Amino acid sequence: MIKFLFKGILRDKSRSLSPIIVITIGVVLTVMLSGLLKGMLTDMIDQNAWFETGHVKVMSREYAKNKDQLPNDLALLGVDTLMQSLQKEFPFMNWVKRIRFGGLIDVPDAQGNSKGQGPASGMAIDLFSPHSVEARRLNIAKSLVTGSVPSKKGESIIGNEFAEKLHLKLGDEITYIGSTMNGEMSFKNFRVSGTIRFGVAAMDKGAVIIDITDAQEMLDMSDGAGELLGFFNSGIYNDKKAQLVTEEFNEHYVQSDDNFAPIMFRLKEQNNLSGYLDFVNSMSTILVSIFVFAMSIVLWNTGLLGGLRRYYEFGIRLALGESKGHIYRSLILEAILIGTIGSIIGSVIGLAGTWYMQVHGLDLSGFLKNATSMMMPSILRSQLSPELIYIGFIPGLLAMVLGNMLSGIGIYKRETATLFKELEV
Repeated sequence: MIKFLFKGILRDKSRSLSPIIVITIGVVLTVMLSGLLKGMLTDMIDQNAWFETGHVKVMSREYAKNKDQLPNDLALLGVDTLMQSLQKEFPFMNWVKRIRFGGLIDVPDAQGNSKGQGPASGMAIDLFSPHSVEARRLNIAKSLVTGSVPSKKGESIIGNEFAEKLHLKLGDEITYIGSTMNGEMSFKNFRVSGTIRFGVAAMDKGAVIIDITDAQEMLDMSDGAGELLGFFNSGIYNDKKAQLVTEEFNEHYVQSDDNFAPIMFRLKEQNNLSGYLDFVNSMSTILVSIFVFAMSIVLWNTGLLGGLRRYYEFGIRLALGESKGHIYRSLILEAILIGTIGSIIGSVIGLAGTWYMQVHGLDLSGFLKNATSMMMPSILRSQLSPELIYIGFIPGLLAMVLGNMLSGIGIYKRETATLFKELEV
């Protein structure tokens, strides 16, 4: 029976081609929209992870309580040993040191007198280690307006608007004025190796990036760091896995009375992201559900209209002696075959399009002002996920079958006497 119906679908293109095309288009749109929404959510998570939270973050207990104040006097010490321990215990993660600091940037003139000053917030990352991917992770090279990434001690990058405000050029000297970890005054000179656009007004007007070794020397934090950030080697945040990592790590220090003992937080536990991400994820699910429902209505109508157009055919088959139940079952089975064919073709095309959007993305920089920046991705990407394999079958198969089931009810309403009158005409 299935073989017979399948041959009929292939041979009678006037009956099957249009529904298959409609189903394919609907499934392609469903799969690609779902992948795009997933990619947008992932981009948001990645931006938070790369710049602020990591997939997990390790701080001292006291630092964690006051982290918004950048309290480097409460920072972790012995971080090299701690990082080795973390790398050994969690080899599937990459660990990096970060120091955040604040202070005053002074620009001296040719005589050494101050010609301009401005408050600055600084971030120190590992720029010099051969295997470090911090510059690439933060998209520094692509976000530079002028100059280059620091390649030696004593070099820095500053916000482009900050540089324009202080009339700085590449190679000019700036002086950081602040306090060390121990509360003493700190002065250190840097050369401007480049200017950068962060994409956030507050940072563009007063941010500085230097290497972690310069910051440790400047702040008297030898073998110290404010934060240790951990990233999954896959590059993709997995909340369940991150929760297991944090629970396993924190278990080692749960009995400790030391206020400076390390404590680990996963991404969702930081910056009030838990509720926000849950909300965004729920909205994404709702939007996908609405779209799937809308496509289901369209394809349901396709099945319904297709069944209604075939009432004359059903009448002839009834006149030839075929039972109503057999016609109804064959109609449903045929709808299943057409829905499956369209859903498979649509899913393959949709998954291929989603993969292309994940790898290459859609560059929107031509439509955005100041699109090249660290914290504002200019490429719109999708993300492949397991649910995309089957999500297209919801409207593609179920809606088609339901539409044909509803239209097929009319078969049981055909009366033999009325049928012969129709055939006489």
